[in-house]
Amino acid sequence: MSDAPKSGVTRREALTTTGKIAVASTLAGLAVPHVHAGEKNTIQVALVGCGGRGTGAAEDALRSKNGPTKLVAMADVFPNRLKDSFKHLNSNLEQQVDVPEDRKFIDFDAYKKAMDCLRPGDVVILTTPPAFRWVHFTYAISKGLNVFMEKPITVDGPSTRRMLKLGEEAKKRNLKVGVGLMCRHCPARGEMFKKIKDGLIGDLTLLRAYRQHNPVAFFQSAPKPAGISELLYQVQRFHSFLWASGGCYSDFYIHNIDECCWMKDAWPVEARAAGGRHYRGNSIDQNFDVYSVEYTFADGTKLLLEGRCMNGCDQQFASLAHGTKGSAVISSNSHWPSSCRLLKNQHASTARKYQKDIIWKCGPEKGSDNPYRVEWDELLQAIREDRPYNEVERGAQASLVTAMGRMAAHTGQIVTYDQILNCEHEFAPEVDKLKMDSPAPLQMGSDGKYPMPEPGRKTKREY
Repeated sequence: MSDAPKSGVTRREALTTTGKIAVASTLAGLAVPHVHAGEKNTIQVALVGCGGRGTGAAEDALRSKNGPTKLVAMADVFPNRLKDSFKHLNSNLEQQVDVPEDRKFIDFDAYKKAMDCLRPGDVVILTTPPAFRWVHFTYAISKGLNVFMEKPITVDGPSTRRMLKLGEEAKKRNLKVGVGLMCRHCPARGEMFKKIKDGLIGDLTLLRAYRQHNPVAFFQSAPKPAGISELLYQVQRFHSFLWASGGCYSDFYIHNIDECCWMKDAWPVEARAAGGRHYRGNSIDQNFDVYSVEYTFADGTKLLLEGRCMNGCDQQFASLAHGTKGSAVISSNSHWPSSCRLLKNQHASTARKYQKDIIWKCGPEKGSDNPYRVEWDELLQAIREDRPYNEVERGAQASLVTAMGRMAAHTGQIVTYDQILNCEHEFAPEVDKLKMDSPAPLQMGSDGKYPMPEPGRKTKREY
């Protein structure tokens, strides 16, 4: 099926293992044409990472109004995940799913086989744990593929520096790249951003973000059971391990942090934080149960983040902004549907008793637009129109700022943007070499426990 040119350059030849970037010079020699899908062509799609988010992204791609699109290949390291994902997609979108058994790939190098099924100008969806993002993105660029990648796209300083270089390479090759920070594609938030920029609530002086709920996803993990390798256990439960995902902080909180930074139209320059673990029994994950972070922007404005994953506690999900003339509800209860509104005072809330204070709120036609679907409509439209579309820099910056707050909590130190960007602690420096029988990047100590963040004791590294 593949019409892609053969470059003869391997992934390992393209990247060094020291954290230094050799990507730009290596990829520059690849013979990848400037390509885009014609208006009447079907855009083929490959899914790399068949978990819940990957399956959802594939469905959004297939249902986009800017099709036609067709799923032609799938890859994962877990056969059951690929099987379940295929079953869901095929049962709901059978006419757009063409993935026979010989285009279903299982292994750590399965991503290459799936991408090899595509033509230059097609789209690959990268929704594995974030640690693998730069590896897969490098290969996608070498194949001339457009990309949709899930957030976060980096987990530490070295992977961020590498991803920024790769983003520039993708631009040079006219490849379109979407990053799954879907709130940026919410029409209601976009309209609110313009009104804030126009000064409707004055100058922003404070932003607040809350993600406080019961333990979800793979936030916590018990010791590895029998019947699965250490590596596959950590990949399977990636939220529990900092190397694989940046932990719950990076994966859960990035949306709220990013949308607040959007409204401020700036990235914070430093973070200070506190956090800790409580009654967790035999949990072996690396996450804190609570995080309290103060981000500071260059002009002194603060963004306060409160994160908590604990049973029996008050729950809140919201992003809020305060200005000199009023306040704003950026999100409430969930990322979507939107409940954007501006108020004439500081009572940033969706509570009924404050309805009389609203000076603007999104209309139902914009608030109900599904940003998960809109981000795909916009990416596919850019491909068909062959216009610039690359969200890598913003995605990498959002990932880095998120990691900055996480590192501040895990070390107990004030961490600046430049410090996290230039930090040399790479969590999984040889992630591109992993095979099914490889040892896991995180190893237990002699005490039978994994290395944990210890604020005040471990101050240069998170673990």
